[in-house]
Amino acid sequence: MFEPTQLRTFLTVAETLSFTGAGQRLGLGQSTVSQHVRRLEEAAGRQLFTRDTHSVVLTEDGEAMLGFARTIQLANERATAYFTGSGLRGRLRFGASEDFVQTRLPEILEGFRRDHPEVDLELTVELSGTLHRQLADGRLDLVLGKRGRGETHGRLVWRDRLVWIAGERLRIDPGRPIPLILYPPPSITRARALDVLEGAGIGCRIACTSGSLSGVRAAALAGLGVVPHAHGLIPPGLRQLPPRAYGLPELGDVDFVLLRARQGRMRPEARDPAGALASAVLAAGGWLHQPM
Repeated sequence: MFEPTQLRTFLTVAETLSFTGAGQRLGLGQSTVSQHVRRLEEAAGRQLFTRDTHSVVLTEDGEAMLGFARTIQLANERATAYFTGSGLRGRLRFGASEDFVQTRLPEILEGFRRDHPEVDLELTVELSGTLHRQLADGRLDLVLGKRGRGETHGRLVWRDRLVWIAGERLRIDPGRPIPLILYPPPSITRARALDVLEGAGIGCRIACTSGSLSGVRAAALAGLGVVPHAHGLIPPGLRQLPPRAYGLPELGDVDFVLLRARQGRMRPEARDPAGALASAVLAAGGWLHQPM
């Protein structure tokens, strides 16, 4: 019912929120991009975007199509790999941010192993800032992690809100500095939290530092402080604090991106292990951040 080429164009428009930008990325004219989207809308019988001269926004039906399109694209890629016998071999050094330990990432890796059994996977779980450095040093081939505010490198997988979270045992005395539970440098969420609090003139102290998600979660469950964290990746047992609780300011958005070694732009291709895994991650981006 839905043409793979049209779905690919739709996903690119949804990511860039620009028909022109999607055309540039896909090597298509803007009229062709519009035609693909229009035909997909006709097949679905629903409007997928609202657009004017200034903006492109997904409709509610467009948001629903986003998940279906990614699932269909992933299934097509797996079927193609199976029947064509991709024969990918070699070693893939993949780095994933600590945030993804308890998400659907294991299912993606399982599917990748099933489709490409001859690829040896070397998995590194670290802070995003550390992964960026290892990628730049040539120690990793592919990275899934966060990027800092204002940065544009990498291929966007999804955008989330940073929020303040804590355990039920949290108690903060009025007039005292806000106790924080943070990852060590070069954590992106750590830097964002400290910058935002300093800009708002709010006193804070680092009550606990841990390099692992399990350590951060344990400290938060014990009530040691508050944690800046992606809204879609809140660990079990912790809760988002109400807006402006304890006078805490908004933290803004955070981008989760894919980056490949020695490539200026992420162009996933199934002809090499890094490209094949990148394609799987991008296709699953809509549900990757959901807990297992």
